[in-house]
Amino acid sequence: MPELPEVEVTRQTLAPALQGARIVAVELGKPLRWPLGVDPGQLRGCFFGPLARRGKYLWMPLHRGPSTPEGSAIGAGGLLVHLGMSGSLGFTPDPAPDVPPGPHEHVRVRTDRGVLGLTDPRRFGAVVWSPGLDQAPAAKLLSGLGREPDDPQLDVAWFHEQIRRRRAPIKQVLLAGDVVVGAGNIYACEALFDAGIDPRTRAHRLSRPRAARLLSAVRHTLAQALSLGGSTLRDFRDAHGMSGSFQDQARVYGREGLPCLRCATPIRRVVMGQRSTFFCPQCQKR
Repeated sequence: MPELPEVEVTRQTLAPALQGARIVAVELGKPLRWPLGVDPGQLRGCFFGPLARRGKYLWMPLHRGPSTPEGSAIGAGGLLVHLGMSGSLGFTPDPAPDVPPGPHEHVRVRTDRGVLGLTDPRRFGAVVWSPGLDQAPAAKLLSGLGREPDDPQLDVAWFHEQIRRRRAPIKQVLLAGDVVVGAGNIYACEALFDAGIDPRTRAHRLSRPRAARLLSAVRHTLAQALSLGGSTLRDFRDAHGMSGSFQDQARVYGREGLPCLRCATPIRRVVMGQRSTFFCPQCQKR
């Protein structure tokens, strides 16, 4: 599943091409997780503003221009995009107008600079119109998200206080994303290894020093993943079609039975919340 680093890489690679681009047409394929929520024709003639990200969502603001047709739905608002389990966004500059969409391309936005396409084999992704981030449906979809890893308000005291309220295993708390966003399965495994914490440890049992190490490890892991273009386990590609390479640097994820790179103890795999969890039973303590 594309996580925060993959979504941020997508934002960074799309932003230069899309900002200021004018929509020529919006074409929909098979239904996705949620409906677009507006007649596609009403988006014609609108312009993209600066792209933003919140958690695993991309926000593509749109505004009217002199050539925007009367009756457009746009005053202020935009498209909220989620890549689901297997989605990726690609941008093709100036393609021929008769190039057909790919078999799993379910949303295509033609602009005066090229074509933006959402490819999603499993169709858990979504492109949703919202009049603003603080209005429905965007506000509802974003309401349960925790703080961003680089949020100045995400300090050790706040982080520790939040996890002390939870009795679930710390790995599950990280995956929930309602304390800090972005630590998906591979990144949670790696951050917990960095911090020396067994993923099965109950969150409320973590001391403040261990919570501090974990918060630092989450930030470091996500920053490293972003610098490596995210992770590509199956389908993820950035807007230029490039794969991420963080998975090649993983020290526990996907290494069941292989020796720990620190102590040579075989890496273990357990299933938590229907997700594979990898850890070193020697280096990571409860």
